[in-house]
Amino acid sequence: MIKKYIVLIGIVISISLLMIATMNYPGGTYKDIHTIGFSWSQNFISNLFKENALNGSVNNARIWAIVSILFYSFSCAIFFYNFSKNIINRIASNFIRYVGILTMPFTFFISTSYHDLMLAISNILFWACIICITVYLLKSKLTFFKIYAIICILIYYYAMYLYISKDWDSLAVVQKWNNISAILLILGLKYFTDKKDFANSK
Repeated sequence: MIKKYIVLIGIVISISLLMIATMNYPGGTYKDIHTIGFSWSQNFISNLFKENALNGSVNNARIWAIVSILFYSFSCAIFFYNFSKNIINRIASNFIRYVGILTMPFTFFISTSYHDLMLAISNILFWACIICITVYLLKSKLTFFKIYAIICILIYYYAMYLYISKDWDSLAVVQKWNNISAILLILGLKYFTDKKDFANSK
């Protein structure tokens, strides 16, 4: 039972720890360092990983955020490993499996001082796997997941556009939508699809 729901359990723990982290964040945003607490519309998740909050106080949220991303990265790696077994094509299956597993260390090290580099690498690996999975979703009869996966990819690319254009106001919000949509996609694919859905997708 635990093995079956390990991805769900890991993500629930990760989200719970993230919520605790936000409640322990002292304050300060990129717009105003004098704000109190964590603002979902103005703070970035990365603010939770800093030793000091943007208002200069010791960041008590940091340890909770670090453990949160550890559970999240582990859950993603397990998901990609297990989901790869659904894909008949050996090359695609191995790509999803091994590249997916490779996302784990890079995702975890987002919490370090190498945040920007680790985030870039992690995003490339993670979304490369999602795009590969989407190719096989488009060959299947899973209409909902076809549409939803494309929506998730579009949200991701929109977030990247906002990052490149330095539209921090919009990015602070879209970042959360990007993370939420990706988590729901992972859980949906894990628990509402199986190998027979991709049996004819070579």
